[in-house]
Amino acid sequence: MNKVKIKEIFASIQGEGPYVGYKQLFVRFCNCNLKCNYCDTEFSSNSDFTEFCPNELAQKVNEYKDVHSISLTGGEPMLSVDFLKDFLPLVNKKIYLETNATLSDKFLEIKQYVDIVSADIKLESATGIKNSYKFHDKFFEACRGVETFAKIVFNSKITDEEISKCCELGKKYGIELILQPEMLTCHCENERSEGVSIAKSADNEITTQTEFARNDNMMSVTSDFCAQILDKFLKNYEKVRLIPQVHKFLDVR
Repeated sequence: MNKVKIKEIFASIQGEGPYVGYKQLFVRFCNCNLKCNYCDTEFSSNSDFTEFCPNELAQKVNEYKDVHSISLTGGEPMLSVDFLKDFLPLVNKKIYLETNATLSDKFLEIKQYVDIVSADIKLESATGIKNSYKFHDKFFEACRGVETFAKIVFNSKITDEEISKCCELGKKYGIELILQPEMLTCHCENERSEGVSIAKSADNEITTQTEFARNDNMMSVTSDFCAQILDKFLKNYEKVRLIPQVHKFLDVR
């Protein structure tokens, strides 16, 4: 039987990108084909999951009446494309796909059911993942005709070359680029100070000491540095916005 492992299902506000503040139902799929340095999400399929068949999951999500859309997140939902092909036609709400934008062939199999695509552009400086642009290029080509925006997580190590490549993708496909500062994962003042110390030891050719996080700041970089990076993007491409992870500032999931 066609089943999928779901890590969790919960209703909350969308805290990232142009749909910030909308209430969504988040369906978190297990497993991912990437391993980003900054990832703070538990999506392992080794434990703490629930298995659903397409009818069971559709019945559950259709019970929610007050949400803007269903956010398919993870992990990487596209790894479960065979399940999605059976599940998505049964859903009576908008589908908002959160994806790492590397699996274009799988996306094409469910494109007709997706209303909004939130696609990552993976910077090597932030994620440790090399040569992702060729996969993103192919993915954005597959997204033509579907509302799509790109989310770019950055930290103090972002380079001018990365900025240029992101803007090239934005121009080529006319998509909005959402800059998202990497967030600190620590929760106490001592840990947060330690994280700042580590950040200050990193070499970076395009920044100054003012870029690094203060103890009272949840972001890994300062607001001044964010403004500097936004300006660098805007010199290359006009459709760029800076939106941090709002749900973390509000302390909601």
